[in-house]
Amino acid sequence: MARRKLFQELFQRYRRPGDLVFAVLFFGLALFLLSQLGAQTTWARRTPWHGQPALWPGIAVVGMTVFGAFHLLGSLVSPRIEGRWTEVVFWLRSFEYVLYFLIYVALVPLGGYLPMTIVFTLFLAVRAGFRSWRPLAIAAVFGVVTALVFRGFLQVKIPAGAIYDYLPVAVRSFALQYL
Repeated sequence: MARRKLFQELFQRYRRPGDLVFAVLFFGLALFLLSQLGAQTTWARRTPWHGQPALWPGIAVVGMTVFGAFHLLGSLVSPRIEGRWTEVVFWLRSFEYVLYFLIYVALVPLGGYLPMTIVFTLFLAVRAGFRSWRPLAIAAVFGVVTALVFRGFLQVKIPAGAIYDYLPVAVRSFALQYL
């Protein structure tokens, strides 16, 4: 009994609600990555150990697995705190923004990068609770600058919108290249 108590004291720490769920998910991810390490990286022949392609990914994934196991162990021996599922539900609410981004990505080929970026930034500003003209104007300017920097200045290859087909020929070529 005394040995178990010492072990618990060694790994006991302040825990937050949802910590055990996070520890289990993190350790599961680490084990999955560890299982894929041999198939995703290689050890090259006649290459020094410090130049091996698998060295740093291996160190990172093994470290992630070891520290994930310690985190899980610490979570298991720490006292349970109420509110675990409330915290998990709070985490899951962030997937709402992933859904918004996926919708944005699906609409860019239809409506064009510049118009959809402006709509997206305005939508996110409204969703964040901004309703007055000043924050909405800042969001719209941010959308314009983002689109111009990525398409015009950095020349990132983003599909042009189908809506650009309805523009006059002179404006259409400019819009396809820069907007």
